Amino acid sequence: MGEREAVLAELQERARYYATLSDIGLPPSPGARAEAATPPAPTGPAILPAEGLKALREDLGDCQRCKLAGGRKTIVFGQGSPQARLMFVGEAPGAEEDEQGLAFVGKAGQLLTRIIEAIGLRREDVFIANVIKCRPPGNRNPEPDEILSCQPFLERQIDVIRPLVLVGLGKFGAQWLLKTAEPISRIRGRLGQYRGISVMPTYHPAFLLRNPSAKKDVWEDMKVVKDLLQQGR
Repeated sequence: MGEREAVLAELQERARYYATLSDIGLPPSPGARAEAATPPAPTGPAILPAEGLKALREDLGDCQRCKLAGGRKTIVFGQGSPQARLMFVGEAPGAEEDEQGLAFVGKAGQLLTRIIEAIGLRREDVFIANVIKCRPPGNRNPEPDEILSCQPFLERQIDVIRPLVLVGLGKFGAQWLLKTAEPISRIRGRLGQYRGISVMPTYHPAFLLRNPSAKKDVWEDMKVVKDLLQQGR
């Protein structure tokens, strides 16, 4: 095969793959990519969630899988309880998160802490992560290739923790979990599913800092989350 034919073959393969993606650059269903497929049931001894997360962090390593690697200070893997029954998925690390290597530690993170405590939990009881694990320059929106690069790691985090409820914080967290391009204003408060796990899409804490009147909507969403957790005892 000549060079021209090889390039054309590669372009055709890419076109076939991208044709399977949704409007936000994600596979429309978990089966659309090999990485997104539900993992087979383990045949050996069960791996504890803490061990699974540790192994996953080691696999992530000093990640260079997308262009964000060149501008970050730290990888924000996510933190919390490996046995969390409630998991929050946000958008991307900000400046303070990039400095500390922890998710949601700025003003939005402080508000998230109050939201968690309002439903009778502590931050250490839940797990908090983002769709992407490195800060985009200037806090711009994540781009599709960056989301796809991080996607297998977030999927594996959820598979390891296996929470009872997932909360998608803001547009990117909610759209990623529900595999939809609908705006957050339309899907907020509408329960969905991610691989059999209940998903509550709601507004991002950073949005609430700019729009305090929306806090009442988030409180209604979190009351539903609290009820789901209580029902799942």
